[in-house]
Amino acid sequence: MKIHLAAIGMLMCLAGCSKAEEATGEAQHQGRYVGIGIYSPSKLWSLLKPAGSPKDKTAATLDDDSHVIVLVDSKTGEVRQCGNLSGYCVRMDPWSGSLPAAPASLTKHAADLAAAEAAEETTTVANAAEPMSNAR
Repeated sequence: MKIHLAAIGMLMCLAGCSKAEEATGEAQHQGRYVGIGIYSPSKLWSLLKPAGSPKDKTAATLDDDSHVIVLVDSKTGEVRQCGNLSGYCVRMDPWSGSLPAAPASLTKHAADLAAAEAAEETTTVANAAEPMSNAR
């Protein structure tokens, strides 16, 4: 019986924890930046053309990024995509009056990559050996 009363008391305490938040109507705020998601970088991420190249040869580059972190600034509405190792960020703020950093400059475009891959596949098929005829 004591165990049941203790369990009921614990449940009542836990149920009361969220009551203050519901009463005020305010959600708990963790900080200025809100995470949207973490994504794998596409081929185009490594083809971004940053404004300056790092002087330190050991510094991570866009090719080294294994994740792209996307977040939004809750005060300004600016959306940022940042590489996890290079620290390079592309920003977009559709509500600002200034020119945004997006669209980003690329060294090659997706259409260029697709054309190069298609040409490579055609070359590979053209150089393939002819199948042997069945000998009797």
